[in-house]
Amino acid sequence: MSAYKVTFNCGALTLEGSLARPQKPAPWAAVLLCHPHPLYGGNMDNNVIQAVSEKLVSQGLAALRFNFRGVGGSEGSFDDGKGEEMDAHAALTFLRNYEGIEANKIGILGYSFGGLVALTAGVKNDLVQAVGGISPIMRPGILQNCLKPVLLAYGTKDDVIDPKKIISESEGSPGQALVETIAGADHFFWGYEKEVAEKMAAFFVRQLCPGQVAG
Repeated sequence: MSAYKVTFNCGALTLEGSLARPQKPAPWAAVLLCHPHPLYGGNMDNNVIQAVSEKLVSQGLAALRFNFRGVGGSEGSFDDGKGEEMDAHAALTFLRNYEGIEANKIGILGYSFGGLVALTAGVKNDLVQAVGGISPIMRPGILQNCLKPVLLAYGTKDDVIDPKKIISESEGSPGQALVETIAGADHFFWGYEKEVAEKMAAFFVRQLCPGQVAG
């Protein structure tokens, strides 16, 4: 796996990221990864986000982790999800234009607060072909217009996000929203990173690389 520090613009702001590329020759499908809440220590080096990135790359997909505005070396300040959604759209455009990335094989995934951003941006952005959320914050109706494949996952011991909201919103989607449970995991997934990463990577392989068998 090769990872490269990258920067891209969102309006007047410069954001930082890390693009991990598989060993196989280009072109690659790619997934954008959105980290947890910046005001509670969330950043692109989060344990769950890193685990998913590593698993995706092992399956032959590229993975872009990045810091939302105001986090780490990214300029700006927290914007309660609105600016962060703009950041995600900018990151998707960066991926589309990056040499070696297949523009018609891009997905997005987010964890917790990043899940809210990923679902919101993923439903709207035509570049996105598949959407994933790990213990995502679920706003009412967030998937009501989504016809894209969606996979949501949560831990059975999550005491931060109500699983009932995840299930309810998935059932309200007119598309292909699936839900996976991680038995024994709480909201932070310590010790369960491998399991959730495998489920998410397998989903993106199925959606973005049809015919490839996830390992």
